[in-house]
Amino acid sequence: MNDQEQQFLNALDAKLWQAADKLRSTLDAAQYKHAVLGLIFVKYVTDSFSLRRDEIKADFQNPGHEYFLDPADFEGGIEGEEYQQELEIELEQRDYYREQNVFWVPTEARWKFLQDKAPLAIGGCELESGGKSKKITSVGHLIDNALDALERDNPALKGFLNKHYSQLKIDQSKLKELIDLIATIPFNHDSLNSKDILGHVYEYMLGQFALAEGKKGGQFYTPKSIVSLIVEMIEPFEGRVYDPAMGSGGFFVQSERFIENHADKLHVDASAQKQKISIYGQEYNHTTWQLAGMNMVIRGLDFNFGTEPASSYTHDQHPDLRADFIMANPPFNMKEWNAGVDDNDPRWVYGTPPAGNANFAWLQHMLHHLAPDGSQALLLANGSMSSTSGGEGEIRAALVENDLVECMVALPGQLFTNTQIPACIWFLTKNKRGRTDKAGRQLRERKGEVLFIDARNLGYMKDRVLRDFAAEDIQKVSDLYHAWKTGAEVNGVGYEDVAGFCKSATLAEIEKHDFVLTPGRYVGAAEEEEDGIPFAEKMAGLTAKLSEQFAESDRLEAEIKVNLKGLGYEC
Repeated sequence: MNDQEQQFLNALDAKLWQAADKLRSTLDAAQYKHAVLGLIFVKYVTDSFSLRRDEIKADFQNPGHEYFLDPADFEGGIEGEEYQQELEIELEQRDYYREQNVFWVPTEARWKFLQDKAPLAIGGCELESGGKSKKITSVGHLIDNALDALERDNPALKGFLNKHYSQLKIDQSKLKELIDLIATIPFNHDSLNSKDILGHVYEYMLGQFALAEGKKGGQFYTPKSIVSLIVEMIEPFEGRVYDPAMGSGGFFVQSERFIENHADKLHVDASAQKQKISIYGQEYNHTTWQLAGMNMVIRGLDFNFGTEPASSYTHDQHPDLRADFIMANPPFNMKEWNAGVDDNDPRWVYGTPPAGNANFAWLQHMLHHLAPDGSQALLLANGSMSSTSGGEGEIRAALVENDLVECMVALPGQLFTNTQIPACIWFLTKNKRGRTDKAGRQLRERKGEVLFIDARNLGYMKDRVLRDFAAEDIQKVSDLYHAWKTGAEVNGVGYEDVAGFCKSATLAEIEKHDFVLTPGRYVGAAEEEEDGIPFAEKMAGLTAKLSEQFAESDRLEAEIKVNLKGLGYEC
């Protein structure tokens, strides 16, 4: 991205958050998140519709185009009423929009209509909707009506639009101001397409709302750099991609980007390659399920999120799915997860997870849905690598003994908006044999081996609270992982054990550590650079320095006592 594009997006970010601030004082973050994002979505589809409308109009007025509407056939020519009426009829033909995968936007859902009618809707008004007269009682009702119309004419949106504006306990003039402000947000740019802009909008807003909502907000948002790291390591290039705790769908969005970038390197068509990916997801929270659906729809991705939002444990929406790639950031250390779940559930192949912690329930649910040659990655709390309570130690030992664990990555602290609990990434596979994977890499035989990576010292503090990974951190870890899997250099990097950072361990070594999978147990301490000073000489110097510091401490203590005595205090 060049400087001019970045400046455009930075200015857009500022305006977006200004729009959110319109509602901050009257609604909590969970509510204004959906209020703002819903309206931004309507603005985006309207802008896309208008751009397509302008293209169609230009085609009708272009003598060289198959759609050309010859003014000579109409009385008064191009300025005549008959020509203009015919042109207007043609511009309202839905097929012209759908053939370019542009949403059809009915009149009552168009942004100018909302802007024009919002002042009237504050006190209630009548409007034409779907060929009928309808009584509108508020600005919120006006917006809900627009969303109803969008959903009615675009089946792909069915169930994913949050039509609850009329129920918001808010000053209706605030909603009108929000409509006017969002009207100034452009979804067009000379070098950025509208979907890229909206994608940026969604990522920025979800991140900001996650911060605003604190612990609760983190339930639907995984930091982008962590998502990128997992996607770069697991490489979902083609096949079935599944996330059983999908939140707003971040792993699917980043998978699309990976395909685009990887397709360029392999010189294959990215659009054609995207058709080779099938997206499956599940989410329990209804409004977050809607966010994920909108996130996919705006990017033109085909997806299957089940018939409804539901628990992956009790209402599995994809019971027969065997996915090639599974990625998830489930809630850490989730308690009381097993209500309605049978202890003899067929998913618990390696042991029944304890009722007080769902970590190994998520892990085994994913394994149950993993294809024979598939790969899975999930974020879990660090305790999952060493805990023994409730039979977790036995489950972890069974996973290792069955050679399912491929790589463990320890992450730095302060990465998440919603928790300070240290986290790690588990990578598992059912097949460590040598083969060619779906991203075209020739994998070596890795039976009986597990890679440990201690990434706790990577990253940087992006502010006083949150840590983040830089692009070079992501590449360092992912290149190392692929070099280990292939036995060949990746971007000039070959694999070798590095003290304090990475270690390829055998199952026998892991057994000696009682099946604890904490990378620090295996990678050891980083080697310090030799300074050439003999140990005895260095020790003598340190001892002398310590004696000097003790003497200085005694001098300062005596001086403090003298000063206190001068003030009349005995000590």
